[in-house]
Amino acid sequence: MSALWPYVTPGIPDLLFQQLPGIPLTKREVRLLVIGYLRLTADAHLWDIGAGTGTVAIEAALLCPNGQITAVERDEEVARLIKTNCDRFSVSNVNVISGNAPECLNHIHGQPSCILIEGAPLQTTLETAWEKLVINGRIVATADNLEALYTASQTFSALHMRNIEIAQPAVNRLETRGNRQIFASADPIFIISGDKLE
Repeated sequence: MSALWPYVTPGIPDLLFQQLPGIPLTKREVRLLVIGYLRLTADAHLWDIGAGTGTVAIEAALLCPNGQITAVERDEEVARLIKTNCDRFSVSNVNVISGNAPECLNHIHGQPSCILIEGAPLQTTLETAWEKLVINGRIVATADNLEALYTASQTFSALHMRNIEIAQPAVNRLETRGNRQIFASADPIFIISGDKLE
């Protein structure tokens, strides 16, 4: 639990995270769905590849107090931003790695029980992540275009992933623009998930 977010439920408002211009942030509503698909346990070992601002990693760290979260981000400045956000929420179980996926994944110690892939080179990262994932582990990937969805689907199939699910959430938020209030779409993405079984 954190003084900034003193609740046991996920769903931290986006504005509580420090951000950098142009750096993606997984919006709260999409984050809730992604976390649901990850099926975290209290002692989960999660790899968040392409962690961006660190929103999912921090929510997972708060939900999994006995877990270990590894946030992978290629840009060193953004990796520092993740550390800043970890400090804001007083989480100590997030290890931030600055490096390019999939190459840097070979240098992470331990085997993850679940992996989230956001914005990395999808096919090669999925293939490397699959090798590292424990049996009965879970992979969740996000795709913001049809090409990425196709790549994820084909790769999941080639890896013989089981219990594959694909969702395209339609999330709209009420926003004020000028003197009007409108509903604006938030992160129109696909969420693809599956299990590694024996």
